Amino acid sequence: MRKFLLATGTLAALCATTASYAQSQWGGWSGPLPAPDAYVGAGVTQARIDDIFGSGHDLDLNNTAWKAYVGVRPLPFFGVEADYMDLGSETRRYFDGTINHADAHAFSAFGVGFLPLPVPWVELFAKAGAARWDLSGHSNSSLFALDEHGTDFAWGLGAQTHFGPLGLR
Repeated sequence: MRKFLLATGTLAALCATTASYAQSQWGGWSGPLPAPDAYVGAGVTQARIDDIFGSGHDLDLNNTAWKAYVGVRPLPFFGVEADYMDLGSETRRYFDGTINHADAHAFSAFGVGFLPLPVPWVELFAKAGAARWDLSGHSNSSLFALDEHGTDFAWGLGAQTHFGPLGLR
């Protein structure tokens, strides 16, 4: 029985912004809305997929991989974000000549809420959305091919800080 656990999180992400709502921390915000804040970033994820092929030739993906994201923040307290996560690949050769290979990745989209803290350069965020994942692979022992995919609810919580146009999550 295949067990599929996708636990991803941005352990550290450096993001560059075109403008910074965090710099003003919404202080004295009145009148027309400021221009949207666009940003890009990269980070690290952890994914685990167990027993991909089963039947004695187990193949597991359990690794640290990379993540890239892009977002726009049209309001100081709300934004939208899209992510790509490379969940890893694995190839294993067995003593009987069998070669198994698997590859996994995911795309996700989120609505993101931001809450500033009393410290002027730190804010909390919460995000909720959907993730579309794909797991593919093959085995030469029985001409077996694997192509599974699905869409699941995805969410995250975190804190971020800004240093001019750069930030850290």
